Amino acid sequence: MSYEKCIQECQACVAACQECLYEMATGDSNNDCPKCCIECSDICELCAKAMARGSKYTEQYCQMCAEICDWCADQCEQHEHDHCRKCAKACRTCAESCRSMAGATA
Repeated sequence: MSYEKCIQECQACVAACQECLYEMATGDSNNDCPKCCIECSDICELCAKAMARGSKYTEQYCQMCAEICDWCADQCEQHEHDHCRKCAKACRTCAESCRSMAGATA
């Protein structure tokens, strides 16, 4: 099974979350952004690594990644900043791909 597309989407999500985290570091937030970006970036990186090595836990990584990406997208969508919107979009794309991978590996 090829995980290439999902790995790329996880990596894109890491980049978007890191940008959002950096931009929000000095700003006020009325929700869990930028905290969610830390969690999301970390799980996306772990998920991509798990897929790259063909881990027997890929399904679990992908499922958790999808859940955290959805949470992060929910938080970032509440802000009007371009970096938050970009992050939310990357999170939604990654979540969809990871859910697909989780189902495909079952």
